[in-house]
Amino acid sequence: MRGSIRLVAWLLAIALVVTPIVGVLSGWFAADRWPVTQLTVQAEFKHVSAEQIRAAVQPRLGKGFFALNLDGVQKAVAALPWVESVEASKRWPDTLLLRVYERQPFARWNGNQLISREGKVFSVPDAADYNQLPDLRGPDDHLAEVVSFFADVQKAFTGTHLKITGVALTERGSWSVSTDTGAQIVIGDRNQAGGRLRRFLDVYPQVAAGHPQSFEYADLRYTNGFAVKWPQVTAAPTAPTAGGTPRT
Repeated sequence: MRGSIRLVAWLLAIALVVTPIVGVLSGWFAADRWPVTQLTVQAEFKHVSAEQIRAAVQPRLGKGFFALNLDGVQKAVAALPWVESVEASKRWPDTLLLRVYERQPFARWNGNQLISREGKVFSVPDAADYNQLPDLRGPDDHLAEVVSFFADVQKAFTGTHLKITGVALTERGSWSVSTDTGAQIVIGDRNQAGGRLRRFLDVYPQVAAGHPQSFEYADLRYTNGFAVKWPQVTAAPTAPTAGGTPRT
């Protein structure tokens, strides 16, 4: 009997000790005390502003220090378009600490989205304005393939005067490449892209030697060669002789 009474006493003592700890950790007690009044943010602030972060966090600061949900804060800030990731912590007695990592844009995707250096597609209102970035296009489920092909093409054109500014993959699996001069290179079948590019680049220096300007269009879809369209060169007008009249 005494043993049972002693066991009950121990259980009550443990409950009295554990309950306040669990309560504090869960925010049950002092939810409206020790309010969080300070926000410290470490961020690059290149695309994300302090005002945007403050607006995302503010609705979640109504509770006390212990009741503040860090996971909710992180999700709210991570929802901002330019935010890649967020680390949140608390410092007693009234401070919320945030470390915000911004997305680093690598290329445009289908004209109205951006691709981060981590390979994530994200939307921002002014995506079309980032026209200095490579222009990559293709089906959404082939993003990795398009990015990989762009890297391969850039490497293949190293050493030429041509600068690759974008690649596109159609729904039917046809590749095309664009350059900084506005020229388009149609490669065609994705399964033959490597061979067709090598064939083009092997002879392109000799072909281009006789043309002062860059080509406008190249079609590599031929079995044993390719077709190139060059800009028309306008002949310079002949200077009239003294006393003469220009011919019509």
